[in-house]
Amino acid sequence: MVWEIIIIGVIVLLLVVFFITIPVGLWISAIAAGVKISIFNLIGMKLRRVKPAKIVLALIKSTKAGLTVKVNQLEAHYLAGGNVDSVVNALIAAQRAGMELSFEKASAIDLAGRDVFEAVKMSVTPKVIETAKISAVAKDGIELLVKARVTVRTNIERLIGGAGEETVLARIGEGIVTTVGSANTHSEVLENPDDISKVILEKGLDAGTAFEIISVDIADIDIGRNIGANLLSLQAEADKVIAQAKAEERRAMAVAVEQEMRAEVVKAEAEVPRAMAEALRSGNLGVMDYYKLQNVAADTDMKKSIGDGASAYAAGKKTDSNQ
Repeated sequence: MVWEIIIIGVIVLLLVVFFITIPVGLWISAIAAGVKISIFNLIGMKLRRVKPAKIVLALIKSTKAGLTVKVNQLEAHYLAGGNVDSVVNALIAAQRAGMELSFEKASAIDLAGRDVFEAVKMSVTPKVIETAKISAVAKDGIELLVKARVTVRTNIERLIGGAGEETVLARIGEGIVTTVGSANTHSEVLENPDDISKVILEKGLDAGTAFEIISVDIADIDIGRNIGANLLSLQAEADKVIAQAKAEERRAMAVAVEQEMRAEVVKAEAEVPRAMAEALRSGNLGVMDYYKLQNVAADTDMKKSIGDGASAYAAGKKTDSNQ
């Protein structure tokens, strides 16, 4: 009797361990959904550290959608670090939209770090990207602030290795700056804003990106600063500073020349007494002649001082009469 109880307990324990370890309920759900998968496949998934629910539920979903996806493909993608659900959802969406998308292509896009399901949805339903206000200056020097709305859709073939939205926006900005900068006046751009769209579309700015530009619509154009006038003002200010510097240079040179000339005069005056002394020694100048020169110089100084005093007196009288 004791041995029977022990055997029954062991059997119950083995059954509990079996049902806990082996996802029997998941296997029954797969069989009920028409997915051909054996219990040994589920045991193998456990041993390979693959979550059976991820694989089985994805298989059920793909089978119900009419897709042919193998267990090994899903397991390999899961072990590579991919998102199995996203790949299956993308394949279903592509099938419904009539797009050709293989499992290999979808899994490669997913492993590249792209959201393959979002890419398929965006390929079916285009996305509108709005740029910030882009500053561009026409030839007349007037700044224009342009905002554009770009309608793009995913290019599945270029999704791997293709540039993202940032590159598209940068190229749109480049096209706007080029078009506005080529206009003679800002009024031409305001009159024909669709010229910007035409230039951008003709340039094929979506080359090398993961998107295809469908349309470019100019949402808003504002008039900004008069850049040309500001530049002319700055240039005039710079020319003024340069002219002042050159004038100061010329003044300094004139002062230097004047000082050199005064130095020459002082030097010449310093030679006069020496020349007179030499003339006295050599007998070319007599003593009486020297005294006459001294008297003439004294007389000249006296007349000059009298003249300066008379001028000062006359100026003072004139000031008194004005008051």
